[in-house]
Amino acid sequence: MNNVRNDNTEAVEANKIEVETIDLEAPNIDSAKARAAALWNVSESDIEVTVLDEGKRFFGLIGGKMKLRVSTRLPVMFLQAKDFAGSIMKQSELELETTLGEDCTVNLDGEDSAIVIGRHGETLKALEFLANLIFRSDQAMPKIRFDCGGYRIRREESLIRLAESVAREVVHKRAAISLEPMSSWERRIIHLALQGNSDINTSSEGEEPMRKIVVYPRDNFEKRRHPRRRRF
Repeated sequence: MNNVRNDNTEAVEANKIEVETIDLEAPNIDSAKARAAALWNVSESDIEVTVLDEGKRFFGLIGGKMKLRVSTRLPVMFLQAKDFAGSIMKQSELELETTLGEDCTVNLDGEDSAIVIGRHGETLKALEFLANLIFRSDQAMPKIRFDCGGYRIRREESLIRLAESVAREVVHKRAAISLEPMSSWERRIIHLALQGNSDINTSSEGEEPMRKIVVYPRDNFEKRRHPRRRRF
């Protein structure tokens, strides 16, 4: 059985990425937010400010600049991905609100959710792929994840049902079955759903973006060479 990590693992690792922080001087908090937002190319609403020194002021109106510590609310690449998605939704005139969850998932929600999801989530996957291509500079970093209208939960439930159905068929016919190409997240769901089944084994084969899962009888490795294709 391949060693795989569940989606929660990547969520935890996403939160381990350090946020950006700098100390600066500015006449006021709004000015500091504007400077930091421009520096990191994120929205001002995603900037947090801590006052280190209010500076010497005359009746609180004029005087020296304030010393401030500014930081991003969450890691920059996820904030940039959220703003990127929001910009595309606006340009496409789609009624969708774009937010970033505490697990760093970019969430899209609104009356046009079905348009963004697309058939089998293909449109959502394409948007996620572009965001990772643009903003994920280090392959060792967790991937940027997208969700739309709760699609990921529904998709996960569908994949678990598929995995269980394919496992039964593999055991019954003693023949390997190859699934359609899937994203790494989808493949992970299949692996995890079947890891407790002692009658079958799974492997991920091929190269991205055509990488797919093969489910085969545990005691018959030769079957892997000529798997049947299972469509879903």
